[in-house]
Amino acid sequence: MYRFLLTPRWWGINLFVLLAVPFCLFMGSWQLSRFEGRLDDHRSAEERAAADHRSVARPLAELLPVDKETSGDRTTVSGRYGEQLLVPDRELDGERGYYVLTLLHTDGGKVLPVVRGWLPGEAGAARVPAPPRGEVTVAGALQASEYPGENGVSARSGLPAGQTAAISAASLVNLVPYDVYDAWVTLDEGDSGMWAVPVSAAPDTGLDLKAFQNLGYTGEWFVFAGFVVFMWFRLFRREVEFVRDTEMGLLAADAAPAAPAPSSDSSYEAGSTPVR
Repeated sequence: MYRFLLTPRWWGINLFVLLAVPFCLFMGSWQLSRFEGRLDDHRSAEERAAADHRSVARPLAELLPVDKETSGDRTTVSGRYGEQLLVPDRELDGERGYYVLTLLHTDGGKVLPVVRGWLPGEAGAARVPAPPRGEVTVAGALQASEYPGENGVSARSGLPAGQTAAISAASLVNLVPYDVYDAWVTLDEGDSGMWAVPVSAAPDTGLDLKAFQNLGYTGEWFVFAGFVVFMWFRLFRREVEFVRDTEMGLLAADAAPAAPAPSSDSSYEAGSTPVR
């Protein structure tokens, strides 16, 4: 009954199943490992952020370029505050507000974006405290440049003058005529009565959209593997039913209906003409 499995058609079907199922399982396991890796990175980043908050601040030059290991580390930088920008559409403890971003002109000639704090409500320059004058030394957590549309960063365009959607050298280079560090610092304590901005997780370490995409792809690949097995079983069952019906003569009876029997009182005879 199962000799049909040795036909070329079924050789092709079986080969496809034997290749497709392991491939789907491998891809699903790989996507799951990506999600688990992001989850572990997220936990490590939280633990590191808590430890870094109590660590000794190090010079900025020792922590650049910013990566997963140095993101969130405390640093100390000296310089003079200059231009001030607002970063709208930022939430803190579920309340909408904006960051106050001030450029620190360092002794090396480059400027470092420093988030001095957060204020609630709509972004407005009139409410923002002026930065301290003269030489200052700031201490805070080093952060990697932001990218619009990721990790809650707004992708708005056409903002009013004096505002920026993302804190990054790529965004600020169009707003100020200075060489900007590809990093920024959030102060340990908010300046001039503003709320301190908490440390953000390093890029590709948080439970963001990419992480849950990996989890969704995991489910899709496992579903594909199950679908392949289901379709093979369905085809196999139909083939078995076809063979069984053929052996029992059911298909032959249906396919070849009996011919009508000749009538005993036929009006035709060989060599005769019909009687009218």
